[in-house]
Amino acid sequence: MEQKTKIVAEDGRQELVITREFDLPLALLFKAYTEPEIVEQWMGTKVLKLENKKHGSYQFETSDAKGNKYRFNGAIHDFVLNQKITRTFEFENMPFGVQLELLAFEHVTDDTSKLSMHVLYESAGQRDQVIKMGMAPGINMAHNRLQDIVSKLK
Repeated sequence: MEQKTKIVAEDGRQELVITREFDLPLALLFKAYTEPEIVEQWMGTKVLKLENKKHGSYQFETSDAKGNKYRFNGAIHDFVLNQKITRTFEFENMPFGVQLELLAFEHVTDDTSKLSMHVLYESAGQRDQVIKMGMAPGINMAHNRLQDIVSKLK
């Protein structure tokens, strides 16, 4: 199956660029990232906190098949409705550092939109470690769920 979510990770760089076009109007794609009930469905996680505003923050919790719980959180540095979210991302109690995520939401047609994520890591090594852990297939699978779940809201 084709990976619809594209990831560009240049050798030796501490960043990656993730892009995906969705068969969703822009407002619905943005809502998928900002409405706790929708986020929980496509991410398969529990939203503990989600303050969608400049200087807001968020905290999510997920668990594995053995029942171990993992939390991740971040600060929202910029938030422009239907346009962009700039935030940090950090796994709590994990050896990874904080990453910076710049999410840009783009109108393509009345029925399609595009998400572009520019993600910066503390080092190229850290970025490579995240990729080796299966980040690419994971985000593609999550975006497929997002498309399926949110398309039913049209």
